Amino acid sequence: MTVHKQFLVRAAARNNAEWCAVMSRSHGLAGAFEPQVWAAPVRTPLFYPDAVTLVPGADPAALAARIDTSAPGASVKDSFADLDLTGAGFRVLFEAQWIHRPASAPDTTPDLAWNVAGDPDTLHAWALAWDNGSGNPDLFRPELLDDPATFVLAGRSADGRVVAGAVASHSDQVVGISNVFALDGGPDAAWPVVLDAMHWLFPTLPVVGYEHGEQLAAAVCHGFEPVGPLRIWLHG
Repeated sequence: MTVHKQFLVRAAARNNAEWCAVMSRSHGLAGAFEPQVWAAPVRTPLFYPDAVTLVPGADPAALAARIDTSAPGASVKDSFADLDLTGAGFRVLFEAQWIHRPASAPDTTPDLAWNVAGDPDTLHAWALAWDNGSGNPDLFRPELLDDPATFVLAGRSADGRVVAGAVASHSDQVVGISNVFALDGGPDAAWPVVLDAMHWLFPTLPVVGYEHGEQLAAAVCHGFEPVGPLRIWLHG
């Protein structure tokens, strides 16, 4: 891995950990940043890890001791895919790639208008579209709107409905993108409007995130480059 890619992976991991911390705080849960890891001592919200490594070579035993493995669903984001957590009762849930896109306009002109959710009703409409009937729209709580580094991006159809979107997490060196969705057309339909929003909101910052499978392939088609592997470990 080149020095530049090492920098990007560390920046992406830190950015993602900051977003996980914001999401946890919105649910009233406090985590802590330490030199090697961000970790929460109690179970984090659905789909969010209990720990995120910030540097290569984190101590597996110390990491596992910082989280609650007695509660179902405990997980770790192994940002550098270099840990072995099997001895602590974890298994690999999936592997993915950190992705990076230089600061630039989207390659494809978006078909949708967009705005940043700024009130609870707009956030709820966004969450309902993101959830698409899966039963978890309350994962995104109004407290998210209080965080100055979090931008919930809503892509809207001609009649004003939220039909696509993402969450942008602003850091000093990068802006992270997560929860990319579109009700029709999947990520290929979402990325043009999301990248248009990024270009307007953060014109000088590179965009990072992580994807796997078909979502990774779609991101690559829209100008992203895979820069390094990560793993998600699940306890039990």
